[in-house]
Amino acid sequence: MTNNGTKPSLNRRQFLSIAGTSAAALSVSSRFAFAGNRSADRKVRIGIIGGRFGLGFYFHEHPNCIVEAVSDLRPERRDALMKTYKCTKSYESLEKLLQDPKIEAVFLATPAPDHANHVLASLKAGKHVLCAVPAALNLEDCAKLRDAVKKSGLTYMMAETSAFMQTTLSVRKMYKAGEFGKLFSAAAEYNHPGLEVLYFEDKKPTWRHGLPPMLYPTHCTSFLISVTGERLTSVSGVGWGDDSPVLKGNPYKNPFWNETAFFQTNKNTPFRVEVNWRGALRNVERGEWRGEKMSFFMPQSEPGESTIVRSEAKEGLDHGGFQVAKNVVETYKQPMWWETDLMPAPLRHNSGHGGSHTFITHEFIDAIVNNRQPLVNIHEALAYTAPGIVAHQSALKDGEYLKIPSFD
Repeated sequence: MTNNGTKPSLNRRQFLSIAGTSAAALSVSSRFAFAGNRSADRKVRIGIIGGRFGLGFYFHEHPNCIVEAVSDLRPERRDALMKTYKCTKSYESLEKLLQDPKIEAVFLATPAPDHANHVLASLKAGKHVLCAVPAALNLEDCAKLRDAVKKSGLTYMMAETSAFMQTTLSVRKMYKAGEFGKLFSAAAEYNHPGLEVLYFEDKKPTWRHGLPPMLYPTHCTSFLISVTGERLTSVSGVGWGDDSPVLKGNPYKNPFWNETAFFQTNKNTPFRVEVNWRGALRNVERGEWRGEKMSFFMPQSEPGESTIVRSEAKEGLDHGGFQVAKNVVETYKQPMWWETDLMPAPLRHNSGHGGSHTFITHEFIDAIVNNRQPLVNIHEALAYTAPGIVAHQSALKDGEYLKIPSFD
């Protein structure tokens, strides 16, 4: 519902204004072009790989999509995928699925260390690719992905949820409308305490064992980049660890449970990011955008209500009884954008990670159908991913100030 109690409604032209203005993306398309001129009879045949995270999307509900086949190394997960997506065809591996000539696109919901190689193999097989986050775990693979996507001419998209959360859609619209004035700082945090329960399965280490927090940065970096189109250009990173035996022997040689990064953007905006795996924390993915005219603060926990502060100063008293000019603070009533015609009718329902999953599903399929770039194309994906890689390098060097390469 909107602030006046009515359901939000936007046509395509109006919603295009929600997007920010990334120079890289604007060179090839309008950003975030939901509700495009969809061809009613165009069907994208997709293969879904990964029977855990891959279960949480709705490709079988999209009117321009057919789930042709699914794949997972484990038979019970293949069965779960077939049941969820009402699909009768499965493959024991990605390699076998990629040989299916009927499959035009793939969704790679596979472990993070496999993302780069899986994307490269899928592009080589001639498939459009939607991949879970992050795009890669090192800068070398970032470069390989950029070059491979460019050479292939195929659609690549990263499934970053924070860029499609209902709150982020609203903030992007506010920013485009100039409501913030000039942003003077931003912050984001992703807290997932207790993550070590996923480090081992059947007493064997999983890919998550010791994963450096800043190698999983996109739930935070996207809060700023997807709104303003800025690029993170330099960073000083700091890590915290406690010499826990749980971290011993991890394949990343990572000593940190938690990492904090202090970024600067190409617009000289300071941006603080925290990714925390352990501590007295509430699970949350949240952002803060602070401007001269308005600031926006997502809730400290989920579910919760966001807060807007406006610089419409009114006279008041501070805690010491002195007369001061006070800003206006208000609660923001979040519209549920998934209820609107931004989504095809079958996808107008709530979904995971702040309502983002149906938006990701639609953005990928619609980009293929309308032959356009998706919001989180390869340049955006690497702009979300690479800064975390460099931030972790900085943390290992006691906070050394490092430059972040551009992959635009």
